[in-house]
Amino acid sequence: MDTVTRPRILVVGAGFAGVECVRRLERKLSPDEADVTLVTPFAYQLYLPLLPQVASGVLTPQSIALSLRRSGKYRTRIIPGGAIGVDLKSKVCVVRMITDKIVNERYDYIVLAPGSVTRTFDIPGLTEHAFGMKTLAEAAYIRDHMISQLDLADASDDPAERAARLQFVVVGGGYAGTETAACLQRVTHAAVKRYPRLDPKLIRWHLIDIAPKLMPELGDRLGRSAQEILARRGIEVSLGVSIDKAGPEEVTFTDGRVVPTHTLIWTAGVVASPLIATLGAETVRGRLAVDADMTLPGHDGVFALGDSAAVPDLAKGQDGAVCPPTAQHAMRQGKVVADNVIAALRNQPLSPYKHKDLGLVVDLGGKDAVSKPLGIELRGVPAQAVARGYHWSALRTNVAKTRVATNWLLNAVAGDDFVRTGFQARKPAQLKDFEYTDAYLTQEQVRARVEGQPALESP
Repeated sequence: MDTVTRPRILVVGAGFAGVECVRRLERKLSPDEADVTLVTPFAYQLYLPLLPQVASGVLTPQSIALSLRRSGKYRTRIIPGGAIGVDLKSKVCVVRMITDKIVNERYDYIVLAPGSVTRTFDIPGLTEHAFGMKTLAEAAYIRDHMISQLDLADASDDPAERAARLQFVVVGGGYAGTETAACLQRVTHAAVKRYPRLDPKLIRWHLIDIAPKLMPELGDRLGRSAQEILARRGIEVSLGVSIDKAGPEEVTFTDGRVVPTHTLIWTAGVVASPLIATLGAETVRGRLAVDADMTLPGHDGVFALGDSAAVPDLAKGQDGAVCPPTAQHAMRQGKVVADNVIAALRNQPLSPYKHKDLGLVVDLGGKDAVSKPLGIELRGVPAQAVARGYHWSALRTNVAKTRVATNWLLNAVAGDDFVRTGFQARKPAQLKDFEYTDAYLTQEQVRARVEGQPALESP
């Protein structure tokens, strides 16, 4: 008797793009039409834009970690691990399980949505001494670390040590860096009331960026408004400046300044997941070059989207324009890719992705925000209402919406707390410890594994 095998759809990544794709596949495909598998180390979707509020304690970690197993209709098989290589010719994805076991996962259609990782440069001491703001673990770790610095400064009788522990440096004048600096500064400002031995003047925050403007995507006026809000709070903004070197107790800026600090938070942009480099395919600034329907040219059954794909931005009408790596594009691309995978299964024509940007929102904590919905510039409370309204509506489940709204209300009424949860170990964590950027294989290692040759040591 012949056994009929259903087509295998493999989705890599459980970010905005991957989850939206999986959910739509589940709704539109009948159970006997295809098997859907999702590769992700964590069975939740992380709402990244609210990470600074987790780091500041306004939101609890679980409130922005949306479980993938809550749906009663959920039938997707989840592989708990990360894709570390793909052989497009053999249609095999190499997966490192959370137990470190390496397995080969075969597919007929693959949707690559591995997202991005923190962009770093060859700066002495950077990866050893900087924290990122890209994962839930990093946000929780930074919160513990920040409160630890307050506790240690309060207990110290050494003026130099106290001053160093109360200086904080954030690198990156984009949305992540600006919101991180703004949200965390509010916590340390409020903390002074609980630490009577600390001089408020010793607590200093630095936000630096090599670019000449803060959040240039917002436009000059809103960018200046955001900078004025930060300056009013006492955050020192330095533009045209970056890091020359970093150490465990001080950071040297490119303008020669040496800042004694134990806290360096690096948010200077992102790059496509290292998985893309294992494909041997054409890229655009590190992102996989795909057509407007998000297929990979020359490779049957391969789709890519989100932060790791250079999806043509048809709405701009400019040659070479690609969609920015934002949540709103990733979510909408996920739905279109799911429709295109189904169309490919059913031998139907594929559709291009086209979406007009809805605008930008920047939550600076408290009543401060700047927003630009549909090109309309807003500041203060109206901007804050738009920012939080947008984030709240974008949360996928009612449980998450309830948790976030409750956390916001509780924080507004009761204020901040300064409890360390114990995540911080005696040994400081590094950037690679959170994002596993050293776990990927080379093209040669992927090929050797797929062909059954002797295993090669991972890089």
